[in-house]
Amino acid sequence: MLEQPLKFFVVFFVVVEPISLIPLFSGLTAGAATAFKRRMAVKAVLVATAILLLFALGGAAFLELMGISLEAFRIFGGLLLFLLSLEMVFARESGTRTSSDEAAESRRRADISVFPLAFPFIAGPGALATILLWFGPIHIADHPVVFLAYLAAVLLVLAISLLLMLAAEPLMRVIGVTGANVASRLSGVILGALAVQFVLDGLRHVFGS
Repeated sequence: MLEQPLKFFVVFFVVVEPISLIPLFSGLTAGAATAFKRRMAVKAVLVATAILLLFALGGAAFLELMGISLEAFRIFGGLLLFLLSLEMVFARESGTRTSSDEAAESRRRADISVFPLAFPFIAGPGALATILLWFGPIHIADHPVVFLAYLAAVLLVLAISLLLMLAAEPLMRVIGVTGANVASRLSGVILGALAVQFVLDGLRHVFGS
């Protein structure tokens, strides 16, 4: 009962990569008042929660409406997560999360909670793909306990993200940019292996049927 939710928590934590939010949030809110930083962090997590909950509840139905099989999305999601893992391993600016033009725009905006924090950094393509891959096969009416366990894992990761953003300034003094990059690279290795497993599972279902 606990094995799958625990595995999902690890995958989702690695995909969202809350540690990477520390230098990002610190840079975007440099020089801002404490109240502004707190408001941006809380709003970003609330918006991300709404986006992820929407995909968890209606993502599978949307794929069915579009005629996309879960196996096809599992393969694509695995490839997307693999690209994200490569960017994490090589500590490159993530093109799967935001473009250079979007990053420049975010620095000009006063409200950074919705863009780029909530989307695409917290509830980005990788996180949305992960939600669809894990919540897709589950019908809440048939497996309410499993669904709630996955949802609790999502909320836990979001709560960790909120705490790290609120404590971004002191944490940056402790770990620095180098420490954040090291943690990101280690997480990228784990995510890469999990992404390959998603692709293999998708191919196995396709050719097995």
